[in-house]
Amino acid sequence: MSQLLTDYTRVVGLEQMNALEQLAEPMRGAKVVHVNSTREGGGVAEILHKFLPFQRALGLDAHWEVIEGEGPFYQCTKSFHNALQGERVAISEDQLAAYEETNRRNVDRLAPLLADADFVIMHDPQPAALIHSFPDRKGKWIWRCHIDVSQPHRPVWKYLQKIVSLYDASIFSLPEFAQPLPHPQFLAPPSIDPLSDKNCELTEDEVASELEPLNLDPELPIVLQVSRFDRFKDPVGVIEAARIAGRMTPLQLVLAGGGANDDPEGEAMLRDVQAAAGGDPNIRILLLPSDAHRTINALQRAATVVMQKSLREGFGLTVTEAMWKGKPVIGGDTGGIRLQVVNHHTGFLVRTPEGAALRTRYLLHNRDRREEMGVTAKNFVHDNFLLPRLVQDHLSIMIRLLKGDEDRIELSAWENGRQTVC
Repeated sequence: MSQLLTDYTRVVGLEQMNALEQLAEPMRGAKVVHVNSTREGGGVAEILHKFLPFQRALGLDAHWEVIEGEGPFYQCTKSFHNALQGERVAISEDQLAAYEETNRRNVDRLAPLLADADFVIMHDPQPAALIHSFPDRKGKWIWRCHIDVSQPHRPVWKYLQKIVSLYDASIFSLPEFAQPLPHPQFLAPPSIDPLSDKNCELTEDEVASELEPLNLDPELPIVLQVSRFDRFKDPVGVIEAARIAGRMTPLQLVLAGGGANDDPEGEAMLRDVQAAAGGDPNIRILLLPSDAHRTINALQRAATVVMQKSLREGFGLTVTEAMWKGKPVIGGDTGGIRLQVVNHHTGFLVRTPEGAALRTRYLLHNRDRREEMGVTAKNFVHDNFLLPRLVQDHLSIMIRLLKGDEDRIELSAWENGRQTVC
């Protein structure tokens, strides 16, 4: 067992890691290529940074490529993202032409990897149209959707559905996100890496050292939301909730986030958030670089209350991160947050700023209950949302696609010189 796998074993246990290695045995040497739209910023890139080394440690020939585009391409794909989350967006023919042309321009650069890959996993709409240029592809192509597509704007979904239907399979995070498609659909919620700088254990001194440059008020409890500055994350609603709660309970709100290379709306949203804060000294807006993982880790550990008041959310890794650190989360009653926040047990689900303020005051005033819910939240993440489980899901999906409709799939592995079958 490699050192990386040994490190994960300390977190999830030997039984789960042995099962993972046995599951990976038939896939050793398989060439797997992931393609998305950015290496920095956003949950997909964060997952892939840790997912690839894990796959390689299990013997897969794993690669990660990024589709390269310019302004019109990202404007179009951001509109795709908004429309898939239910916004009525009109996308022009010129924007669609830029999307399709950008995918064609990337073919020559990506073809050497994609053409002979055993598995190609395209993440979200940005690189999905690459499939048009590979009619004689060798392996299985999978479309991985990380977006809340439970109620998509139908004209945009119909355009994308024609592209996605060409794939051999698709993966969604929740059953509610699945759409009518002529191929197998799988469910695999995202996960966090417990060994990463963002999620590893920190001492109290390390937390203090990370937070010292931020000049937070040590006398006030911290209410925290970590997310990109995106209107679907509702940072303005979080500000309103904190102001309502703050009328009765002194607190400081920290909105910590950054941008993503593929999000052209981020700067405008940040300006809106700054305007809503209005210079309030108890509202801190932190624009963090993409590698500020330990700072985010420290903020989540120091926070008294963590929010993720999203209006739409494919999953919400920041919810998982906070829960892993023993924090109950006040989350928007939507998408993948519902999969994590078990109302009144691992946190609270809310729909309005007033509801978020009510739950904030409750948690601030009930330390024992807050800590009890935090323990439940951490255990829930341990059992359901750590990286080894996601790797196991992907291995299972790949084996299923290779074996087709066989009723019985045998997985063989050698252990202590003897072959075992499950």
